[in-house]
Amino acid sequence: MKQITTHELYQSLANPDVMVIDVRPVEAYNGWKLKEEKRGGHIKGAKSLPHEWTTYIDWIEIVRSKNILPDHKIILYGYPDNDLNILGDYFIRAGYDNISTYPLFLTEWSANDSYPMEFLPRYKNLVYPNWLNAAIQGLEVSESPLSDIIICHAHYRNRDAYLSGHISGAIDIDTLALEAPETWNRRSPEELEHALLQHGITSESTIVLYGKFMFPDNADDFPGSAAGDIAAIRCAFIMLYAGVKDVRVLNGGFLAWQNAGYEIYTEDVPRKPATNFGATIPVKPGLAVDITEAKRLLLSEKAELVCVRSLPEFLGEVSGYNYIEKKGRIPGAVFADCGTDAYHMENYRNNDHTTREYHEIEEIWLKSGITPDKRLAFYCGTGWRGSEAFYNAWLMGWPDIAVFDGGWFEWSNDPNNPYETGKSK
Repeated sequence: MKQITTHELYQSLANPDVMVIDVRPVEAYNGWKLKEEKRGGHIKGAKSLPHEWTTYIDWIEIVRSKNILPDHKIILYGYPDNDLNILGDYFIRAGYDNISTYPLFLTEWSANDSYPMEFLPRYKNLVYPNWLNAAIQGLEVSESPLSDIIICHAHYRNRDAYLSGHISGAIDIDTLALEAPETWNRRSPEELEHALLQHGITSESTIVLYGKFMFPDNADDFPGSAAGDIAAIRCAFIMLYAGVKDVRVLNGGFLAWQNAGYEIYTEDVPRKPATNFGATIPVKPGLAVDITEAKRLLLSEKAELVCVRSLPEFLGEVSGYNYIEKKGRIPGAVFADCGTDAYHMENYRNNDHTTREYHEIEEIWLKSGITPDKRLAFYCGTGWRGSEAFYNAWLMGWPDIAVFDGGWFEWSNDPNNPYETGKSK
């Protein structure tokens, strides 16, 4: 395989037939400086395809899903300890015959401000296992927390998910503490303040949330109890709304911690209640949209109500939930497909449950008219998937975003509200 120079790579960036591929871990692609590079992030326009993904039996399907095709000229780059030739061989065996490597990213590209790079604007709010492990041990870390970290293992009525194995020092938090089962909306400001203080959380806290993916099954009575990965981001949204200043999510959740080989704990860590939240909840009321504002957004050319549900739900073939009867969608909502059903977010995740390459999410949204210049309110059935889409947009730094908390559950409960089924007109 040919090694190319920095100048050759720079000249190639404008060529649509060239595909530049970053083989480093997703956290490096997003912006974390794992090798003390001068600039964090990735080469502008590069695709993320971590070296470790070659262990997946469906690796080539991942490649194709990223629209990396055999007629592209492939340029691979990474850190010095990434064996680019090994990954190149994978491509060659899959029928790709125009492969080059660029081994000078660390020493030349990231070190020179004149070469274009990109990064996820709020990458520090998407932490990774090595960072969290170092922070737990009290070591100095980049993008340091505002205060002592409170690690929260999020779940929905499933403490067994926590007690069967969790991260060192983590306390558990049930989503029911922050959202009411009667409506599945966020709880009142008074209830939120009480719940957060009971968990030792104040406005000045640094929170790291994670959940445990346990293969949700729609046939179960409570499928959400197995979707702790989405529960964590639901809690993150509500904490941001309440006014917690430093809310972070462990990218990939409990699975990422396991895959990193860190020790798993089973003791029930006691909470340390706080007495003063330090601010009036909600500090950021604009992050949540209720049904009255949702209806106004539908009428505005400068706003979109964004449906983060599955296609069968959007078409009205299923309601998506065993406790919601009405099937259909809100007329005028823009579709932002989550994946297969109410308890999965495949279209927003990689195979290892880390957050999907943010450029890919943005590209899908832009094609649907979901653009950062509009007021956007993401919704689903009851708020979980809408919160995850919101969190992705928040990480990207989109300026005017919210969650329509009531979602399809609240909308469909009012017989006076219109709804649609079938394909959009």
